[in-house]
Amino acid sequence: MHFVVCIKQVPDTAEVKIDPETNTLVRAGVESIANPYDITALEEAVRLKEKYGGKVTAVSMGPPQAESVLRQALSLGADDVVLLCDRAFAGADTLATSYTLSRAIVTLGKGNPVDLVLCGKQAIDGDTAQTGPGIATRLGLTQLTYVVDVEWVDPEKKRVQVRRKVEGGFEIINGPLPALLSVELELAKPRRASLPMLIDSVRTPVKVWDANAIEASPQLVGIKGSPTWVKAIASPQIHRAGPRWDAALGLSAAVSQALDALFSDKDFEAKFQKKWE
Repeated sequence: MHFVVCIKQVPDTAEVKIDPETNTLVRAGVESIANPYDITALEEAVRLKEKYGGKVTAVSMGPPQAESVLRQALSLGADDVVLLCDRAFAGADTLATSYTLSRAIVTLGKGNPVDLVLCGKQAIDGDTAQTGPGIATRLGLTQLTYVVDVEWVDPEKKRVQVRRKVEGGFEIINGPLPALLSVELELAKPRRASLPMLIDSVRTPVKVWDANAIEASPQLVGIKGSPTWVKAIASPQIHRAGPRWDAALGLSAAVSQALDALFSDKDFEAKFQKKWE
């Protein structure tokens, strides 16, 4: 079986800051990491390979430094990696991104047909959860989202069964291969890379494909293929907690102090009196 995992390099959201003048993310000094949801998808793909046999290929679209997340994928069990890197891909929204990744998957499938595509439910920088379904729609794959368990895969009958989150509970569903799974974090706990795998990940060459390599239409990638864009971005305002009164010092006193604080606001006092006239 051939498993393809889509991995995105994202800024560590714990370190993200926003430039208030340009409304853009300040990436300088911010560590880039592999999207945690995608690493979970990779772990599941490696487990499936170990159980059913086959090959795991990891794919990422991004600038040259995105090579680091692919080397991480190699250290965690991927057999082959491909970096989609071309200036034409820059500025892509989820529509253009899903197109570019789908073209790469088609290209990979020419030499070794793809049975299962796995990706994270969402990326922690955009949180759209649109790229996985976009790939499935473009390629006509069975689409299984919010997956928390892959119950079985039948390579002979070409079917897969999963348990997925739905509102109020879970759903068990199966469908034909090839399929795409977008996964939740609880699907699998990523393993730690062994020293031999880390060494191999440094030595293994990373394939780099541009738009021509995947036969992508120039009008459907990057900014040209993106009908949406970010108009503005901002951090939420931080509201300080209001005053507190400890009832342990006396319930009546605490209530009295709270009422005094409320009625010290003349607007509140006027509205309150009007309501009770």
